[in-house]
Amino acid sequence: MLKIDDIRAMTLDQINDEVLKLKKEQFNLRFQRATGQLENTSRVREVRRDIARLKTIAQLKGGLKGVSHGASAGEPARAPKPETKRAPKRAPKAAAKTKSKSKAASKSKR
Repeated sequence: MLKIDDIRAMTLDQINDEVLKLKKEQFNLRFQRATGQLENTSRVREVRRDIARLKTIAQLKGGLKGVSHGASAGEPARAPKPETKRAPKRAPKAAAKTKSKSKAASKSKR
């Protein structure tokens, strides 16, 4: 498990190299789990969290190079989706006030 202080001391290139190394390990661990050869199941979780730690620190330092799936520091941000026009909501129907037959019949008999 990587410590935050150790990650902060790394350069962006070192962080990117470490992310790639951990991604390869994660890939191998997935195959070991699928074939039933994985002995240390907690390592999958550790690797996933280490990758997240590295990416978080890299983003704070100035971006990832070719590792992220989203827009990086060099790419322009995506434009927001245009709003879709929706039909106005209808007013709720008024509840019909009807007396049940049993109440009406009992009143007429009195």
